Amino acid sequence: MNIEIDNKSGFCFGVVKAIEKAEEELEKGSTLYCLGDIVHNEEEVERLQRLGLVTVNYEQYNQLHNVKVLIRAHGEPPSTYETARKNNITLIDATCPVVLKLQSRIKKNYEELASEDGQIVIYGQTGHAEVKGLVGQTDGKAIVIEEEKDLDKIDFSKKVHLFSQTTKDIEHYHHLIEEISKRMVKKDDFKFSDTICRQVANRIPNIINFAQQNDVILFVGGKQSSNGKVLYEHCKSINPQTYYISDCKQVNELEIQKDKKIGICGATSTPKWLMDCIAKRLEERLA
Repeated sequence: MNIEIDNKSGFCFGVVKAIEKAEEELEKGSTLYCLGDIVHNEEEVERLQRLGLVTVNYEQYNQLHNVKVLIRAHGEPPSTYETARKNNITLIDATCPVVLKLQSRIKKNYEELASEDGQIVIYGQTGHAEVKGLVGQTDGKAIVIEEEKDLDKIDFSKKVHLFSQTTKDIEHYHHLIEEISKRMVKKDDFKFSDTICRQVANRIPNIINFAQQNDVILFVGGKQSSNGKVLYEHCKSINPQTYYISDCKQVNELEIQKDKKIGICGATSTPKWLMDCIAKRLEERLA
């Protein structure tokens, strides 16, 4: 049976570190809370919950006192840290170093532009955990754009500094850069920073190559994974026989012939154990 798992798929280093920190704390036997899902993968979230990790939303977080809370790789706005100080919450900060650096850059540029009535613009998904943390560095004043139609939010007569969420599509980012540049009243008032994580961006050429080498692709990703949706679309554009699945049970719903070369790959939020599980289930079904 010809089934291959892409060895370049799976957790990025930021997610690996966050999960390692969670497991280390849980091994101590103490209660550990996590603000939001630790990773955009339902199966991995459930695994850690079985180990004792308690996921809370912002409303629940604000009611906690004298406990330990994990900050996931996506990062958090300053208000989250202020709540921790007020409520005597010990934070286990697992913010990805790449995101942490980006937060610092946005904060610095926001402070510099404030005196000039400039604008911080972020290419990202509105409501995404990472984007909330980035917007928080600007006192909530950053403009978030994702599509060309969102550019109407920008005042092109003022200074603009553009940043990107770390997991967004680099080609679309370059397109938005070109469009903003065309609309600026003064070209010199526009600056942009390439802040897309290369560990994520470099997966696109790899995933395209992997899709070309197989007859059928099973792309494994969480339903809420922004990165997963981007990588899946690239797979699908190269190989129409690409299926997005989130758990092992969905293998039973697929119509796949035994003689096909099957490739299994996933997002930066997809655990390797889940891809292994899907490969095993597929082998059992096609045996």
